[in-house]
Amino acid sequence: MDKNIQTATTVSPMHSFKTASSGPFFTTKTIIVLGVAAILGIAGGYFFAKKGNPVATVAQLNSASDVTKGMVIGANDTSTFKDSTEGKLVEGGISGEGQFHLVRPGGDSQNVYLTSSTIDLSKLINHKVKVWGQTQKAQHAGWLMDVGKAEVLE
Repeated sequence: MDKNIQTATTVSPMHSFKTASSGPFFTTKTIIVLGVAAILGIAGGYFFAKKGNPVATVAQLNSASDVTKGMVIGANDTSTFKDSTEGKLVEGGISGEGQFHLVRPGGDSQNVYLTSSTIDLSKLINHKVKVWGQTQKAQHAGWLMDVGKAEVLE
């Protein structure tokens, strides 16, 4: 054989993805960073949960005597509960629509009939309130609203 003839080398069609920086994912530095992030997340959640929130929950209202002027009950979701009105809350709907209604100036034609899937409006009967909700389609009521938030005015 001739010494000047070189043999052909075979090249694999597969590429190796190993790099110089390949190593274990969970290094001491990574574990410390993940631990600090977890602690900050838990602390932040606790802080925001305990932050002075003026919105009361249904569980915090045991009776109608717990209702005070300025109290806000319900959700702060203004994207869902866009409509608002105010008046004196009384019990009773119209032809099966609503469980309560707001008495407003102008007579019965100005009443707003209310139902709520999120708060107990019965605790607010005979109080002047401002309510936020979502207008619903009605057959008999001039205005039917699903209330998500209420503020006691008087």
